[in-house]
Parts: sequence; C-alpha cells; structure tokens
Amino acid sequence: MFSRNKIDNTQVLSSMKAKHQRYEALVKAFHADIYRYAYWLVKDQSVAEDIVQETFLRAWRSLDALNDEKAAKSWLITILRRENARRFERKQFDTVDIDDVSIHDDTQQADGDLKDRELQRLLGGLSVEYREPLILQLIFGFSGEEIANQLGLNKNTVMTRLFRARNQLKETLEKQNEQRGRVNG
Repeated sequence: MFSRNKIDNTQVLSSMKAKHQRYEALVKAFHADIYRYAYWLVKDQSVAEDIVQETFLRAWRSLDALNDEKAAKSWLITILRRENARRFERKQFDTVDIDDVSIHDDTQQADGDLKDRELQRLLGGLSVEYREPLILQLIFGFSGEEIANQLGLNKNTVMTRLFRARNQLKETLEKQNEQRGRVNG
C-alpha cells in the first residue's frame, strides 16, 4: 500500500509540473499580446494589468480545459473579454447631469499621442460589430477564420464586416481631408 501511494504522489507531482510548464509557456508566448489588447480595451495601465492578471489566473484554473494549443490565444482573449465585462457587472456608476459637467481636453501633448487618439477616435466611431473584428485583425493579426471562431460568427460575415469597417474608415478620412483642403485652400 505504501508503494502505491508513492506512485500516486509521483504521478501527481509529474502532472503538476507539466501543468506548470504548460502555463509558463502560455504566459511567455501571449502575455504581451493579451496586455496590449487589455490596454486598448480599457485605456488605463493599472486596470489593464489587473485584467490581465485575472485572465491568467482564470487560465491557470482552467488550463486542463484547453485541448488545442493553437486556440490558446483566442481562448485567452475570450477570458479577457469576459473578465473585462465582469468589471462592469460589479461596478455601480454614479450618474451626473451632462449639463453640469465641463470637460477640458489637455491631452494634445505630442504628435504620436495625437495620431493614436485620432485612430482610437476613428475606430470608436465604428459600430461594435465592425470595430471588434477590425481590432482583432489589426492588433492580433488574426485571420478571418480565427476572428469568426473568436466571435462565434460565420467567416463570410466577418470578412464582410472587415470590408465595411475599412471602407467606413476610408470614407471618414477622405471627408476629413476634403474639409481640411477647403479650410486651407
């Protein structure tokens, strides 16, 4: 009986070591991408760090459920999106009358920041159905099929949304350039 317990303990330790190595490889491979996506979603470094930490904690707990290593990035993004949604389920927002609030925009400090804000503004102008697939393609480099799997959509639907999103951005930029031309010319 003693030798059986020893064998069982050895198997458990071996299994835990394998899980730990698998998890470490997952973190090493995807931490930067997952953080970048979290930061893009929340636009706050500390909140993004918290969400990423929770994402990887949940990934550790559910690591045995990940059967296909090729799907790891999509799996982590799904966890991250759900974790971000949980923030809002728990949070109760204070409401104020918009007429009582004045906003001062002092964020125009550098050209790089301005371009980033402009891109975020343009992307923010897209509806969620167009914005989300485009972000998954631009930030993570997902293919149409990967995006379809991630969002639970048909690949043709994703490709159509990507096409329309790009066209909407192009039209918006052309209108802006046209307006600048009139003002300057």
